[in-house]
Amino acid sequence: MTIVEFFRKENGDITKYIVKGHTGYDNHGKDIVCAAISVLAQTGVVSLSEVLNIPVEYTIDDGYIEVELPADIDIENWSKAQIVLQTILVGIKSTMESYPKYITLKYREV
Repeated sequence: MTIVEFFRKENGDITKYIVKGHTGYDNHGKDIVCAAISVLAQTGVVSLSEVLNIPVEYTIDDGYIEVELPADIDIENWSKAQIVLQTILVGIKSTMESYPKYITLKYREV
């Protein structure tokens, strides 16, 4: 089971996400659900850092991805980052709807 956690402010803005665990849908290297979640999570890192040039803090390890926005970014980049992060969330939700036994989505307030 993969657990995905989105950390949100009271206004709904996302500040961080963590993806941990393997889905167990299929064997390693053949698990399309795990691959889909991984691609979404890693696209977030690449989009934030390479497209928007936001110096995000991130950790990527086997079965674990953690991405956090810096607290001191300007409002324009914060708004752009929210579009990326909300898009990642939509993709995770969509994947979860198709494979609900393999993904758990949690929200934490910060």
